[in-house]
Amino acid sequence: MSDAEAPVLPRPAVQVAVVMERETAPNRWEDWRFRIADVVLHEDAFGLEARVLRDDGKLQRTLHPGFTLELFRDQAQGYWLNLDSGSPVWFVVWRSDDADPSRAWPERVSLSYDEAGRWLDAQERVDNVPLQPELAAWLRAYTEEHYKPEPRKRRRPQSFVTPGER
Repeated sequence: MSDAEAPVLPRPAVQVAVVMERETAPNRWEDWRFRIADVVLHEDAFGLEARVLRDDGKLQRTLHPGFTLELFRDQAQGYWLNLDSGSPVWFVVWRSDDADPSRAWPERVSLSYDEAGRWLDAQERVDNVPLQPELAAWLRAYTEEHYKPEPRKRRRPQSFVTPGER
């Protein structure tokens, strides 16, 4: 079988939902404050539409289901950096509505430190929340299979290098 005929295997993926909090008048300078509260595995009972879980007038929690997180080989270094931090996290990009500042929603979810860095460089709003241990183990297994960090190369101190080699 040639490479052109090789079957395309699906990427490892999980379905998740994002829980977002909105705090009303957290201080005298802000009308609203938003934050990502959690990322959880999707359940059929969640449905596909965002829904308010709690609203006591001060704090509102909204569930945003329907996110698919796929793992990509070219992001393996970013996964490794996330895992190597000692406290792996979900990275979530979220947006707010300029016309209605009381409204915000999550846009994308990732486990790649590199991808989160690109989002931050692009001035996106990115929050992170802890990654559950069972999903960290799943990510670690994928990363160990697809990424081997390059060994650090020892550099000779400049005092031992001749001026012509500097």
